[in-house]
Amino acid sequence: MTGKLIYETVAAAFHAEGVRTLFSLTGDGNMHWEAALAALPGVRSIHVRHEHAACAMATAWARATDQVGVASVTCGPGLTQIMTALATAAQARIPLVVFAGEDPINAPWYNQRIDQAPLVTATGALYVAARSAKLTDHHVQEAFLLARSRRLPVVLGMPLDLQKQTAPEGSYTPSRAVMPDIGPRYPHPDQVAAAVARIAAARRVLVLGGRGAGAEAARAACIRLADLCDGALSETLPMRGLFHDQPRYIGVAGGFAHEVTREAFARADLVVAVGTSLTRHTSDLNTLFTPDQVIQIDDDPPVIRHGQVPARQHVVADAALALTAITDGLGAQRTGDWDVADYGGRVRSEPADTHPRPDGDSSLLDPRAVAVALSQHTPPTWAHVGAAGHCSYFATHIHGRGPHQFLTIREFGAIGNGLSYAIGQWAADPDRPVMLTEGDGGFLMHVQELETIMRYRMKILVCIFNDGAFGSEIHKLRADGVPDHGAIFGFGDLAAIARGFGLEGHVVTDLAQIPALARAFDDGDGPALWDIRVSDRIMAPTMRRQTSRAP
Repeated sequence: MTGKLIYETVAAAFHAEGVRTLFSLTGDGNMHWEAALAALPGVRSIHVRHEHAACAMATAWARATDQVGVASVTCGPGLTQIMTALATAAQARIPLVVFAGEDPINAPWYNQRIDQAPLVTATGALYVAARSAKLTDHHVQEAFLLARSRRLPVVLGMPLDLQKQTAPEGSYTPSRAVMPDIGPRYPHPDQVAAAVARIAAARRVLVLGGRGAGAEAARAACIRLADLCDGALSETLPMRGLFHDQPRYIGVAGGFAHEVTREAFARADLVVAVGTSLTRHTSDLNTLFTPDQVIQIDDDPPVIRHGQVPARQHVVADAALALTAITDGLGAQRTGDWDVADYGGRVRSEPADTHPRPDGDSSLLDPRAVAVALSQHTPPTWAHVGAAGHCSYFATHIHGRGPHQFLTIREFGAIGNGLSYAIGQWAADPDRPVMLTEGDGGFLMHVQELETIMRYRMKILVCIFNDGAFGSEIHKLRADGVPDHGAIFGFGDLAAIARGFGLEGHVVTDLAQIPALARAFDDGDGPALWDIRVSDRIMAPTMRRQTSRAP
């Protein structure tokens, strides 16, 4: 025997896995383990106010760092609180390990007892039940192997009385040491030849980059392909800004696309999709492009995605290797049948949505104008975290940042994650200020995390698009001719709430306030919140299309 307790050796195993950042809310089932891990060299344990927030913060941190995120909650109600965050991470294919307690093995009754595994697996996450003292190291390694190889959240459940037993002898082998090194996947010559032939025959090629195109070699290869075939460059929403510095860039794809971007997609006769899973969000329910128009380049393309086969032609390979082989096969540069530079210039100079304002006499701000003001007056060096909800369309059109300074996780469609995602982004890069754009409804769901932000003095600016309502719901209700009172709550004073937590808080009713407020936040050393009063009568184009399609 080691003389150490199991919770100590399990904490050491997490440390051996490289864990240096932890998000936790402690209780009987995890508090001893958390204390042991936090005491190890280089570990920063961020203590939060709600279990959901701990899991969501780890999700954002994992997406921002491309590492396995780690969170910890206690058993029973501590675990049940994280179901939405787990489902979101599972659908987004974000690797996490959540250390959770389980009720004591040797207790005939325990107040917080519940069968945890079915709850976890119902979300799409995986569950590792660690109930053997001899196998605790094995279970930790298994959890990290599953998270890394399957790119999914994994809950490691360990009974709290087992954690306090004496640990057996042995040394821990980190998961990376036993994972196979599969290396890059090279393209098949026949697939390359078929792609070259189709691209050569196309007149208007659009190169669409996803997360698999984020590496510099893949990004450069996308640009080279667009240059060779006089093509356009676009990206998926999670990679917004991937090509923002390129003259061929025509804006982000998907339901949030600029009006001019939609024009360009309508003219494209071929979409070369690089490193994207091609969700229906990206094709905007096949209105931007259809599977028949797509060549998908991916080293592990999905057979089916959102209920359809997303592409009819594939090059199954590493993105950079496949694109290099394709561009080598294309040969000389050619001229396409469109003016890509004109589309790019219009995306930069024209409004994303030109639909007339229905309440022109209102004193409330137009959320489209708020997005323009934030683009103009907030430094591009700040990271931008975009939350879900009706306001997310408007915030998508805050430009000037590359994909590594923008974070959004929209899978599962849950609101209420914004503050947690902003904290996760800040923890990934504490020296970079973070600007969160969030709606009032989502913000109030986890407003308690303002205390976490203030306690750690995180340099986070919370920009609330406050329309006094749940925006998506009021627009759907009004479109259906149903009273909207169930989704209207009033503006309140969110700035005063922020000040109550110790943040700087300001109500913004005039766009002229933003430049000075932005300078003050940039010069300061703490967090702030802007309660930006926007009209509830301005419908995002996505919502206009959705309500017009409704039966």
